[in-house]
Amino acid sequence: MKFISFALRSSRGIVWLAILAGIVSGLSHTGLLAIINTALTSSSKPAGSILLWQFVALGVLMFISRIVSGILLIQLSQSAIYRLRMHFSRQILSTGLRRLEEIGTPKLLAVLTEDVSALAGALTTIPTICMHVAIVCGCLVYLGWLSWRALLCLIPFIVLGIVTYNSTMKYAMKSLTLARQGYDSLLKHFRALSDGIKELKLHQHRSEAFLSEVLEPTAAALRQDNTRGSNIFTAAQSWGQLSSYVLIAVVIFALPSLMNIGPGLLTGYALIILYMLTPLETILAALPAFGRANVAVRRIEDLGLSLVGDTTNSNTAVAETSGLTLNTLEFSNVTHVYYREREDNNFVLGPIDLTIHAGELIFLVGGNGSGKTTLGKLLTGLYVPESGEIRLNSQLITNLNRNQYRQYFSAVFSDCYLFEKLLGLDNPKLDTQAREYLVQLQLDAKVNVKDGNLSTLDLSQGQRKRLALLAAYLEDRPVCLFDEWAADQDPQFKEIFYLHLLPELKSRGKTIVVISHDDRFYRLADRIVRLDYGRLYADAPSLSSPPASITEVAR
Repeated sequence: MKFISFALRSSRGIVWLAILAGIVSGLSHTGLLAIINTALTSSSKPAGSILLWQFVALGVLMFISRIVSGILLIQLSQSAIYRLRMHFSRQILSTGLRRLEEIGTPKLLAVLTEDVSALAGALTTIPTICMHVAIVCGCLVYLGWLSWRALLCLIPFIVLGIVTYNSTMKYAMKSLTLARQGYDSLLKHFRALSDGIKELKLHQHRSEAFLSEVLEPTAAALRQDNTRGSNIFTAAQSWGQLSSYVLIAVVIFALPSLMNIGPGLLTGYALIILYMLTPLETILAALPAFGRANVAVRRIEDLGLSLVGDTTNSNTAVAETSGLTLNTLEFSNVTHVYYREREDNNFVLGPIDLTIHAGELIFLVGGNGSGKTTLGKLLTGLYVPESGEIRLNSQLITNLNRNQYRQYFSAVFSDCYLFEKLLGLDNPKLDTQAREYLVQLQLDAKVNVKDGNLSTLDLSQGQRKRLALLAAYLEDRPVCLFDEWAADQDPQFKEIFYLHLLPELKSRGKTIVVISHDDRFYRLADRIVRLDYGRLYADAPSLSSPPASITEVAR
């Protein structure tokens, strides 16, 4: 199984030690049982003395191995959860943004919560399973040593029990697979409940409809699938227990009529089979965890993530960010295609032919849905073009250097996210510089910075955009992209942004791309480019009003 492969790669030493300790403990149990059975059927006093010392030695070995196995099991459990979470977090960071948008946040959260728990639960049962498998195998070997002919008579019943149990497991796995799919939908509805709480509270009928028509059916289906799968597992475990008693019945009632077998041998067989009941029950009880882990593996692979992939050489590796300079940025015949919901046709952006020079202030304009934000994501390297070439300072951008390319950009998108800490900024004067910018952004009365930590994020949308601009200032990168940044600002600060902040950034040699609908500020641009349904147009620089004529530069 792939999740076992991951465990052996990430925690090889702990896993093997835990497995070894479990096997030793299981064999010790079997040895003790064999000694007990021998002592009950032996009348020799010297033999009894030897058996006593063997019993003590095996008892100590079992005690020590159980403690070691338990300690290693705890370490394996916590290590597995930690490594799986970090592994998938790196996988998500190394996956293309467009693919992540297609997957959706609920499914990614399901991987980091439900699937990680399922995989970790399966991993931590491995040493316990090994111990009880060792007990069962040791018991079977001991039964064969007592009478191999009697064991041969029991094998058909053992095989029948295993085959019927596996057949039942298939139905349980179907229910668990449906339950895992339902969990994705449930997380999606929970996010809708959280994000849309204001709209739900304002409309009682909408709120009731959401609960009864959206959330409740999904939660009920998830409950039904989980219940059905668990019920089938319970029935399978009960059948496994019954099979053990059937074996005892065969030994006691059928074997004496088939072969010459004495009371001592019958007692030994019955005792061993009874002792096997607990390990068998433990093994059967652990199998649902492996079933859920298999479902988790399939869901992870369906999302295009890898359970055992190596992310150490991915694009998430640290790239050099100091001393970056921009001369030219060229788009040559670049296109990007993606499917838009509720529309039959794919949206095609491009082909785009565009050259940006160092120090330019460019306004990117166009109607809603024209592709401005998509072009911004292509520009910053977040999207990978389907065709065409992007060159930075005449160097072709490929998957090998795309992460380095992204380090040239600071961006504030319309749906920007704020972190509670100014992450990734290694600057001894970070707090001082941040406070100066907070004053300039008129946020010093709301937000304070200490050791890179922001005192609060409880701000209006316009203030949050200003705080995002603070991070862009502190990053101090060659190119700045602002996606409808001024849309949430009051008229006074909107003028500050266009008439003071942008000219200041330009005076510092920054190349600036502003996505904007504020046509009264178009005159500030060195150049204006316009998008119309994925087609790029350009017009004359520094116009005081929207252009009267547009020249198509890319079709």
